[in-house]
Amino acid sequence: MIVDCSSPLHLKRRRLTIVDVMEAEAAKAKFAAVKEKFGYDLHVFETSVVSSSLSQASNDEDTDDFYEFTTEDYYRLLPTKKVDKYLKTKQIREAEEAARRSRITKTAIRIRFPDNHTLEVVFHPSEKIQSLFDLLSRVLAQPEVPFYLYTTPPKKQIKDLSQDFYSAGLIPGAIVYFSYDKPNGKNNAAFSSGPFLQEEVMSLKGLDAVPEPAEPVQTALEPVRTAPPPVPQEPKAAGKKPVKPKWLKM
Repeated sequence: MIVDCSSPLHLKRRRLTIVDVMEAEAAKAKFAAVKEKFGYDLHVFETSVVSSSLSQASNDEDTDDFYEFTTEDYYRLLPTKKVDKYLKTKQIREAEEAARRSRITKTAIRIRFPDNHTLEVVFHPSEKIQSLFDLLSRVLAQPEVPFYLYTTPPKKQIKDLSQDFYSAGLIPGAIVYFSYDKPNGKNNAAFSSGPFLQEEVMSLKGLDAVPEPAEPVQTALEPVRTAPPPVPQEPKAAGKKPVKPKWLKM
């Protein structure tokens, strides 16, 4: 099949390919600019409706007592704990711990905000949690307002910023929740509506969905192979009727 390069279909496909390449290059340039400014790869996406509604409901309706670790929770989790059958020396335990730690080279931390947006940042497990708070102070829309992070369940505020991500158990990834330290007597709605992130950071939303343009695959036309002409065969000479010799008597 021969495709006419001047056909409208070919020109339309070519224009779409150029647009895809331009969008992908623009997205890469924006990610690179943000990384150069803040020092980390940042990704912003909208939290799913189900998880965001559950998170919002827990923030609005549940109190801190809801996240208290009860006796029933302890006995429910007790059978799932693994017990070592053999006693290990301190040296063996430290060696195994060092081996496990060396295998983990990064941790993806997702910070969920009350406005159904999530900021994802990749850290090294040996970095301090203080680096996460320092980064948030630079990307927040209102960095002057005090804030805190917590994990659930149970609801536990992250207070020890001197720990690294590995020691805090935030590996190979974790979801933490953002909340302003709301002053008493202030309108709480103003602290939960957003926006929480700067406009430059929010502009990264949706860029992860830009597809990478596929490289055009050029297939070489296979040469047409023609069958060799048949080799003419010489016709067999007509056989002569055998002649009985005269001396042969039947």
